[in-house]
Amino acid sequence: MGEDRSEDNEPRLGITEIYASVQGESSHAGRLCTFVRLSGCPLRCRWCDTEYSFAAGQRLSIAAIVQTVQALGLGLVEVTGGEPLAWPQAPALIEALCDAGFEVLVETSGAFAFAHLDPRAVVIADLKCPGSGEEKRNLWLALQALRPQDELKIVVADEADYAWALARLTSELTGLQAKVLWSAVAEVLPPTQLAAWLLRDKPAGRLQIQLHKVLWPLATGGV
Repeated sequence: MGEDRSEDNEPRLGITEIYASVQGESSHAGRLCTFVRLSGCPLRCRWCDTEYSFAAGQRLSIAAIVQTVQALGLGLVEVTGGEPLAWPQAPALIEALCDAGFEVLVETSGAFAFAHLDPRAVVIADLKCPGSGEEKRNLWLALQALRPQDELKIVVADEADYAWALARLTSELTGLQAKVLWSAVAEVLPPTQLAAWLLRDKPAGRLQIQLHKVLWPLATGGV
């Protein structure tokens, strides 16, 4: 995303929505959380469930975003998208949220570098399996450098995706320190089948189910 500034020269970002909800994924699932969903994404994953965020969104300054988050009154905030790191202003937003005292999660595709982000933020990065159609986007060195407090989310559509991901964990991602999260593509792969594979092979990580889709199965945004 290009640089965008307001009349007072403050950098602005495209915002699809800012809302309070229950964290539905990651090891933080179940916690009350404010979501800052940035607009736009250069990836086109086949199983994307936030295509509505591809539109331009409302342009807001970092100060306005922080004020909106503060008004919602929750200590945990996730910066997500779309792809939030496609915005060059995103690191400044993340730093501002950390400075304001929030516990900050950053959900990203794994297709953008994140080593330059404020170290106080927790990175939750995707591993793009072949079924996503975006396998070539994986930044292996960036993913390999995820810290113990960070998380790697692996979303699989079938057994081929699952086997591919297992192979990556013992090749490009050998020695990975981040927590590993396994997910099945909604309405494509039954979570029970993924659970069976995990029980059979016993890889690192934990199975997760999208809690927000259990709580609000008909919602298309704001959850």
